[in-house]
Amino acid sequence: MLRKVRPLMNENLRHALIRARLQPVDIAARLAVDPKTVARWISGRIPYPRHRLAVADLLGVDEGELWPEQAEGRRMLPGEIKAVYPHRWAVPAETWRGFFQAAEKEIGILVYSGLFLAEDAGLLRILTARAREGARVRIILGDPDSPQVAARGVEECIGGDVMAARVRNALALYRPLQDVEGIEVRLHRTVLYNSIYRADDSLLVNLHAYGTRAPEAPVIYLTRTETDNAAMTYLDSFERVWSSTEPAVHTA
Repeated sequence: MLRKVRPLMNENLRHALIRARLQPVDIAARLAVDPKTVARWISGRIPYPRHRLAVADLLGVDEGELWPEQAEGRRMLPGEIKAVYPHRWAVPAETWRGFFQAAEKEIGILVYSGLFLAEDAGLLRILTARAREGARVRIILGDPDSPQVAARGVEECIGGDVMAARVRNALALYRPLQDVEGIEVRLHRTVLYNSIYRADDSLLVNLHAYGTRAPEAPVIYLTRTETDNAAMTYLDSFERVWSSTEPAVHTA
C-alpha cells in the first residue's frame, strides 16, 4: 500500500518569518487568510501565485528565495513581468498598498472610476504620505459626463449612469487629496483600453475586456527593464492620456 508523501517543511519561509519578527497569525491577518493556511505553507504547501508574491513583499525578500522551485518555472517569462493575476480582485490589498508605498518619485493612477482604491482609507493615507515626501501623484479619472464613461458602463453591463455615479463617488473620496501639495486629480475623455497604476518604474495593468467588469479582468505586474519594452508602452500611454486631461473641478 502506497503511503502519501508529505511535503517538506519550507525552512526558507520559516527563517524569513523569524528574521522579519512576524508570526503566522500576522501574515494571515495581512493577507486576510486563515492562520491554518499560513501554517500549511510553512509545512510545505505551495500557495497560490498571488499569495506567494504578497508574502514575499511582506517579508521583504524575493519570491524565489521562499519558493525557488516555482521561480524556476517562471524564468520563461520576460524579465519585466513580475506576476500575472487572473483577476483584479485576486491582487491582495497588501500588494496594492506595498506597491504605492514603495514609490519614491512618481505615482500614477489612470482609470474610469478606480472606486476600490478611493474607498481604501489606508491607501489614501499612503498617497498623501508619499506626496508629502516628495513623490508626484497623478490621479486620472474618467469624466463622468463623457460618452466614453457611459459606453464603458454599458460594456460592463452595469449601465452608463451607474458608471458615472461611481466616478462621482471616487471624485468625492479623492476630494481631500486635492488640497495636498504634489497631488493632482484630473479627468479624461479617452477610450480606456487598460487601467494603469504606476509606482516609479513598476506598473500594475488591469486589462479590459468587452462584457467583463474590471475586477474580473486580469492584472499584469510589470517592472521597466533595459531589455524589455512592454512597461514603456504603458508608461507612454499614461503620458498621452495625461496630456489631454482637464482639472477635476470641485465645489466647496
